[in-house]
Amino acid sequence: MASRVLNLVLLLCVGAVFGMIGTVAHQSTFEMLSIGVPWGIAVSLFGIACLLAGIRLVTTDRMPTLLAAIGVLAAIALFSFKSAGGSVLVPDNTLGKVWVVAPVVIAALVVAWPRLRTPGGGRPARRVTGERVN
Repeated sequence: MASRVLNLVLLLCVGAVFGMIGTVAHQSTFEMLSIGVPWGIAVSLFGIACLLAGIRLVTTDRMPTLLAAIGVLAAIALFSFKSAGGSVLVPDNTLGKVWVVAPVVIAALVVAWPRLRTPGGGRPARRVTGERVN
């Protein structure tokens, strides 16, 4: 029981780290042919999607994925407010609005997705002793 609680707390923290890094990086762009390419939001959303989908595929229940998603969304919500010094990490522009909405949609889809495999792997049980199974 203690290891399960520790695992869930760590997943919450990992989700929060992904949310923090994505919040800082989502406004990053580079110029290509005089067009700004928003690589930061693409990489951040891809990272969140991979994190949540990976946890969902590895575990048999939704709780670990839900806690990682809560960590991501809590970090985004926390850093969306104006800081004490007046700086803003999520400005009121298109990338900021996408950053606030898209992780919620990704988290909802991944958490609500049905289980793709059975706990036993979907294969019938086989004896290792060499005896024939009828």
